[in-house]
Amino acid sequence: MANSYREIFCYRLKQARQAKGLSQKILGIHAGIDEFVASTRVNRYEKGVHEADIETTHRLAIVLDVPLAFFYTNDDFLADIIMKFEKLPQQTKLTIHNIVNDALIN
Repeated sequence: MANSYREIFCYRLKQARQAKGLSQKILGIHAGIDEFVASTRVNRYEKGVHEADIETTHRLAIVLDVPLAFFYTNDDFLADIIMKFEKLPQQTKLTIHNIVNDALIN
């Protein structure tokens, strides 16, 4: 796994994009990046040449249907939990939150 948060972001961005079956250009365009530079820009984000600001990262997350936190965890297990947790109903999230809190107290 990657060592720096930038490497983690690059890895997760590419992982999410490929899982959605999107090209770099299509992802960039749907995230609001000018169509003439979309492919290059996303490629540079994935390679770590350029760093996406938080607004751009948020738009990428929306297009990829992933929580923003997914891009920044270096633990594959936690990344999977983040993805699944986001899709749960609010009441189930609250129940899980309470279980985790109880487990830490005991």
